[in-house]
Amino acid sequence: MNKRDALIVKYAADLKEKFDVDADMELLTKITVGCGPSIYNADSSTVSSSDESELATVKHNFLIKKLGLEDGAHLDEGIRTVMGKYGRSNRNKYRVVVYYLLTKHFQKEAIY
Repeated sequence: MNKRDALIVKYAADLKEKFDVDADMELLTKITVGCGPSIYNADSSTVSSSDESELATVKHNFLIKKLGLEDGAHLDEGIRTVMGKYGRSNRNKYRVVVYYLLTKHFQKEAIY
C-alpha cells in the first residue's frame, strides 16, 4: 500500500469513528488526489477551525473555486456546521475529511 492509499484508509476511518459515516471511497479518493501534495505536509494536511484566515482559504479556494458555489453567508454556515461536527477540541481536522464533508453538505459530489 502506498502512502496516499494509507492516508485514504486513515481518512475513511476518521469519518467512521467521528461521524459514523461509511465513506464513499471513490469520492474520498478523488478529493484526496485533488488536494495534491498538501496531504503529506503536517501543517497543510489539517484545517484549524480557530484560524479565520484558514477558514477563508477553505471558503475561497475550495467552496467557491473548486465546487463553484456562489459566495454568501450560507458558505460560512456550512463551514461552521462541518467544524462543529468535527468538534472544537479535536486538533486533527484532516483537510480531506473537511472537504469531503463540505462536498456532501453542499451536495456537490458531481463535481468529482
